[in-house]
Amino acid sequence: MSTPEVLVTGGTGVLGRQIVDRLRSSGAGVRVMSRGGKPGTLRGNLLTGEGVERAVRGVDTIVHCATSPFRKPTQVDVGGTGNMLRIAARAGVSHCVYISIVGIDGDASYPYYRIKLETERVVADSPVPHTILRATQFHDLILTAVRFLDRLPVIPLPFGFLGQPIDSGEVTDRMVELALSEPAGRVPDIGGPEVRPLEDAVRTYLHGKGSRKRIVKLPFPGKTARAFRNGAITCPENRYGRITWEEFLRSEHAGGAA
Repeated sequence: MSTPEVLVTGGTGVLGRQIVDRLRSSGAGVRVMSRGGKPGTLRGNLLTGEGVERAVRGVDTIVHCATSPFRKPTQVDVGGTGNMLRIAARAGVSHCVYISIVGIDGDASYPYYRIKLETERVVADSPVPHTILRATQFHDLILTAVRFLDRLPVIPLPFGFLGQPIDSGEVTDRMVELALSEPAGRVPDIGGPEVRPLEDAVRTYLHGKGSRKRIVKLPFPGKTARAFRNGAITCPENRYGRITWEEFLRSEHAGGAA
């Protein structure tokens, strides 16, 4: 069996970096496309299309992690993905694995979720055979948000929001498994081992650092807030992950990062 050649978009991000390392460890040929063209990567811009044709040439599989939630997300995620897949189809790419988010079709009032859902449709409608995996919130990204809030005198939190955080390394395992398998369409969602209020996760973080900082719970109105309170971004029936939030925080502390 020949060694697959895999292109990872967004390969310098939280998830992408791990996927690149894991694929290389498996023996796959890996190239990374990044907008900035960092050392060891191929410059490719989903917004403009610059460099995409070169990046996909000779590739068997694309693992598509690139996204732009804050800067022109519709043009980058939806338009850029469609353009990339049209080029990939002409180049003979045989598989695209796309990472998406649990609950995006349960809360269409949140703009970024609408964009992710539309990008899923672009992937599914492309002539390139596909696999789509939805995952819940990464521990790493929750920690980044909590640390940002911890800079404030008190920590403001939306009341009653439920999450199901998952370790990004466990999402990596599943993405690599899918990338090295045949296209499977939309596969079952994956989430972490626990569904819990956001407030619990923040209290655990504060306790771990010995902080007694006050949490202020704010009532958020609207469809999005109601959906989050009702568990729209959780998948309790698919507890794929095994690493809890507490275990993740302990590992961060042991590594000197907490």
